[in-house]
Amino acid sequence: MPDERASTAPKPASKIEPRLNDAQRLPVLLPLPLDRPYDYLAPPDLALAPGAAVRVSLGGRESIGVVWDREPGGRQVPAAKLKTVLARFDVPPLSGDQRRFIDWVAKYTMAPRGAVLRMALSVPAALDPPRAQTGYRLAAGCGPEIRLTPARKRVLAVAKDAGPMTLAELARTASVSTSVVKGLRAAGLVEETEIVAPPPFARPDHARAGPKLSPEQAAAAADLRVRVAAGTYASILLDGVTGAGKTEVYFEAIAQALERGKQALVLLPEIALSAQWLERFAARFGAAPALWHSDLTAAQRRVAWRAAALGQARVVVGARSALFLPLHELGVIVVDEEHDPAFKQEDGVIYHARDIAVVRAHLLGIPIVLASATPSLETMVNVETGRYAKVHLPDRHGGAAMPSVELVDLRRDRPVKLAGLGQSWLSERLRGAIAETLEAGEQAMLFLNRRGYAPLTLCRACGHRLQCPNCTAWLVEHRSSRKLQCHHCGHLAALPEACPSCGAQGTLAACGPGVERLAEEISVLFPKARSAVMASDTLTGPGAAARLIQAVQARGIDLLIGTQIVAKGHHFPHLTLVGVVDADLGLYGGDLRAAERTFQLLHQVAGRAGRAERPGRVLLQTAEPDHPVMQALAHGGRDEFFRVETEIRANHGLPPFGHMAALILSGLEPAPLDRFCRALAGAAPRAEGVAILGPAPAPLAILRGRHRRRFLLKTRRDIPPQGIIKMWLEGLKTPSKIRLQIDINPYSFL
Repeated sequence: MPDERASTAPKPASKIEPRLNDAQRLPVLLPLPLDRPYDYLAPPDLALAPGAAVRVSLGGRESIGVVWDREPGGRQVPAAKLKTVLARFDVPPLSGDQRRFIDWVAKYTMAPRGAVLRMALSVPAALDPPRAQTGYRLAAGCGPEIRLTPARKRVLAVAKDAGPMTLAELARTASVSTSVVKGLRAAGLVEETEIVAPPPFARPDHARAGPKLSPEQAAAAADLRVRVAAGTYASILLDGVTGAGKTEVYFEAIAQALERGKQALVLLPEIALSAQWLERFAARFGAAPALWHSDLTAAQRRVAWRAAALGQARVVVGARSALFLPLHELGVIVVDEEHDPAFKQEDGVIYHARDIAVVRAHLLGIPIVLASATPSLETMVNVETGRYAKVHLPDRHGGAAMPSVELVDLRRDRPVKLAGLGQSWLSERLRGAIAETLEAGEQAMLFLNRRGYAPLTLCRACGHRLQCPNCTAWLVEHRSSRKLQCHHCGHLAALPEACPSCGAQGTLAACGPGVERLAEEISVLFPKARSAVMASDTLTGPGAAARLIQAVQARGIDLLIGTQIVAKGHHFPHLTLVGVVDADLGLYGGDLRAAERTFQLLHQVAGRAGRAERPGRVLLQTAEPDHPVMQALAHGGRDEFFRVETEIRANHGLPPFGHMAALILSGLEPAPLDRFCRALAGAAPRAEGVAILGPAPAPLAILRGRHRRRFLLKTRRDIPPQGIIKMWLEGLKTPSKIRLQIDINPYSFL
C-alpha cells in the first residue's frame, strides 16, 4: 500500500503551483517535426481561441505556431516554467475542419503533426500584413507660387486625373524623374498618402456564359451543379474519353460553388504546364485564378497564401501542396487527371494528394470531383462498390473520333542503321507514317519517356559505365549542354574526353535513345521539318512551356518530341499522328502498378491525336504486342483491362484489396545501417494477415550518398498498417545517424 504519511504531508509553500484555468494554459502546435503541442500562457489582454496563429518563444528564438485543441490527459508542465505567447497574427484562425485534417494526415502518414502543420504554414512571411505603400496625389490646397516647368505640369496633370500613385509610378506615367515629384511635394503641390492595395485577384464571374455544351456534357454538368448546390459530401468520378470536354463540365461545378459564395480548389498534376487550362478558365470566368506551385517567387507565394486565407482568392488552382492552403470557405474540390502519379509526394511527409483531398472534402462536407480518362484502379473500385458516384462522357466533344491505334511489332519491323548516326530507333512503318503526316500539312508527335540524349554511356574498350558518384544510377548524357546528369540527385559532370577507367580516347559510346537522340534522328530523316523537344529539363519554367505550346498551336512546329509531360491534357487541333517509340518502357521493374501506369500513360499520349475534325492515328512500337496492355490499347479494351487487373490485385490482396507500407531506412555507412535493420527484423511482429518482407537493399541502393534498405509490410484489408508499425517500432530507438521514412500505400518502389 502507498505510504499515507507521504500522501497527506503538506508541501512547502514554495513548491505549491498556481492553478491555471483552461483559458490561461494554451497548447500551441509548432511547425517543427514534433508530434504534440507545447503549453504556453495566454497574455491577459489577448483572447486566443484554437486555430489562432501566434508568435512564441522557443529555446532563445522566436517561432510561429497555432493554438491547438486541448487533448485530455498528458503531463502538464509546471506553470512557473511556461512562457507567455508573444503576439497573435492578424489572419483568420485555422478552422476546426483544417485542424482535424492536419491531425488526420499526421495519423495516417505517421508523420509528426508539426511537420504537417508546416505545410499549411509554408509561407511564414504571409502571416504579417503587407507593408503599406506611400502614394502621391494632388494636394488639397493651392500651395505657394512656383514656376511650373513642362515636366511639373505633366506631373500635376497626371496626379489630377489619377488616384494616388507610388513615386515611381507617378514619375514614369508623367515621363519625369522622381526628383521632379519630390520637388512638387516640397512645394506643397503634391502630398503623400497611404495607398490601399487593391485585391490581388479579380473575382471570377460565375454568371459569365461558357461554351455551348453537348447534351452529354450538359447532363453531366447539371449533375455536378446539383451536388455542389446541396453542399454535402460526395466523391464523384468524372469519367470521360480524352477530348470529351471534362474541363468545361467541372467548370460548371466551380461556377455553382462561386454562386453560393464559396471558394473552389482545383489540383492539377503539372500546374506549371497548364497554360491552355488557364486560358480556358479566363475565357469562362473572365478572370485568372490564384496559382499555387513551386515555380512561384517568394513574393507571389506570400500574396497567394494570404489571399487564400482572407478569402480574396475565390478559385485556387495548384499542385498537390495547394491542398494545405487555409481556404476557409471551400465549396468544391476538383482533382484533374486524378490517376497521375505526380499527385504522390515522395519526400518529407509522404502522402497522395488525391486520397487526402477526398478526406478533406469529407471533413468539410463538400463534394469532390475526380476527373480522368484513365481513372486509377482504386477509384474504379470505389465506384463499383458504391463509395463514389460516377458521371460518364463516352464521346469526344464536337464529333471528333477516337484515334486508331496500331501495334508495330519490333521483332519483325526492326529499325535499320542510318549512315552517320548508327542505330535508328524508328521503324520503317513509323517513318512512313511521319512522312505522310508532314506531307499532308499536319503535325506529328513522338513520345519516349527518357530525357536527355542517352540513358547510358559506356567505354567500348573496357566496358566501364559512367555512374553517379552519389547514387546507384547511370549518368544520363545531355548532348545539347555536353553534360552528364543524374536524374535522381541532380549531380552534373562534364562529358569526359577519355574513359575515366582505362584512359582510352574516343571510346565512350552513348547507348539507348533519349529524346535528344530522337531529335537528332528526325533532323536527318526530315531535314525540312520544324521540330522541338518537350521535356522537363528543356523547359525552364511556366513561361517556356507556354511559349512552346503556343508555337505548336500556331503550327510553328511540325513534329513534337517529348517525354511524359506531353500527355498532360494538351489540346493540339492539327496533331494527327502520335508515335510511341518504346511502348514497353515501364512495364516491368517490380512495381505492382506497372501495367496500370503504362496503360494510363500510353492512353493519355494516344489521346493527343485527332482531337479536332481530322482523324488521328497512333503507332505503338513494341516488342511484346501480345501483352495485355498493348492489346487493350489496340482494341479499346480499357474496362476489360481494368477488370483483369482488378482480379489480379484482389487474388493477391494488393491495394486496394489490402494494405501495403514501406519502411525505408538510410544511412551514410552500410554497416550500422545493416545492424539496425537486423534488429528491426528481429522485432518484426508476427500475426495472421500480416506479412513483412525484408530488409533488402532498395533497388536504388544508394541515393544522394546514403545507403538505403527497405522493408515492405503487407496486411489484410481489415488490418490498418499504422497500428502494426507503431507496435513494431515502439521498443526500438532509431540511431541518430539513420533516417526512417514510412510510406503508407507506396507508389514508388525504388
